[in-house]
Amino acid sequence: MGHRFGRERFCHIRVPTTGRDPSINRDCLLERDISTRRATVRYETVAASEQNREIPRESYCMPITAKLALEDGSVFPGQAFGAEGEVTGEVVFNTAMTGYQEILTDPSYAGQIVTMTYPEIGNYGTNTVDVEHHRPSLSGFVIRSESRIHSNYRSEAALSDFLKQNNIIGISGIDTRALVRRIRIEGAMRGVLSTTDLDDASLVAKAKASESLVGRDLAKTVMPAQGVQWDDQLHEWITVDEAGQQPSGDQPHVVCMDFGMKWNIPRHLRSRGNRVTIVRGDVSADEILALKPDGLFISNGPGDPEPLSYAKQTISELVDKMPVFGICLGHQLLSLACGAQTYKLKFGHRGVNQPVLDLTTGKVEITTQNHGFAVDEKSLPDCLEITHRHLNDDTIAGVRHKTLPAFSVQYHPEASSGPHDSHYLFERFQSSLSGSPA
Repeated sequence: MGHRFGRERFCHIRVPTTGRDPSINRDCLLERDISTRRATVRYETVAASEQNREIPRESYCMPITAKLALEDGSVFPGQAFGAEGEVTGEVVFNTAMTGYQEILTDPSYAGQIVTMTYPEIGNYGTNTVDVEHHRPSLSGFVIRSESRIHSNYRSEAALSDFLKQNNIIGISGIDTRALVRRIRIEGAMRGVLSTTDLDDASLVAKAKASESLVGRDLAKTVMPAQGVQWDDQLHEWITVDEAGQQPSGDQPHVVCMDFGMKWNIPRHLRSRGNRVTIVRGDVSADEILALKPDGLFISNGPGDPEPLSYAKQTISELVDKMPVFGICLGHQLLSLACGAQTYKLKFGHRGVNQPVLDLTTGKVEITTQNHGFAVDEKSLPDCLEITHRHLNDDTIAGVRHKTLPAFSVQYHPEASSGPHDSHYLFERFQSSLSGSPA
């Protein structure tokens, strides 16, 4: 901290000039009057010969304690929060304003460093209820600003404490707008987030050498250790017509293939009175048939669907034996099992404000999405028809089988943090379990 003319200098950063002369940059000197605590901004022009001089570290607002580097050579310095260490992953972004705890605990983010586009994160804290899995699976968390306070009657801990408890590395204080713009232009990239290595060249080299998501079976890293019977129902804030029903001997039995399933999915199925059994996504068709299910659910999960050949084989053996409903990765796997192909999107769809058109009704749904791959429309077999489209890029958002009670959507109708426009899809599946038209 330095004093000059009764003012305390607490931030000193280099910013590009907005003038016509590109040879001059400006130093932005943020000062605070010691007596009135009023902050002011003063600009100083810097000659071209001085543009590259190093600003003393102690003059920054906050010390640089973490860095995010991308494979294209970009480096974003910031402040560490949460756990310490170093991780690699695909750097992606999510446009949600709320629901950060559900995002953190969504297994579909395995292998990814998630950037939040909304600038203020952590203001309502965290709790033990708003979780979608028993632990976070993402590689790292990137935000513009961590809220200094967390205030909500359900709050139990600060965001930084939640990250520490779950060994997740976070970085704040970076220009997330610049980062997201780069991802949108260049596409999702491999990156490294570190609190231990702050050398730019070293970090960029690590990012370039890191493993891609394409061709990796990430689902096996988040599958449950063994199958379980699911009993939890929806929270009292979420209501459905059949909520609270107790399963009985004559109620439908739904078997869920778990590739990294968000817990609000079985909550929906159980709240409609179904008996719900969760199995690993790599079980065989015979093992599933031995459970005598009335319907099959194919869950969401992380990464590339193409390497999951075992799932494709199992689903293809079951699709003509019972009603089938797939979500997200489950949508891609059902399509693959029917003969379609998938491809990697440039930067994916991740957020709670994704518009989808239901081609059957003509209605538009606002949906939650989290995926980096999509079904290739050119490869769609004759047995499948498109039921939903993403309105931002016209990609396939839902399909159904023309002759069998099987359908799937690319988005999340169960979205715990909302929106709830697509709950009707669970009703559609429920109708198919009882033998009514899907």
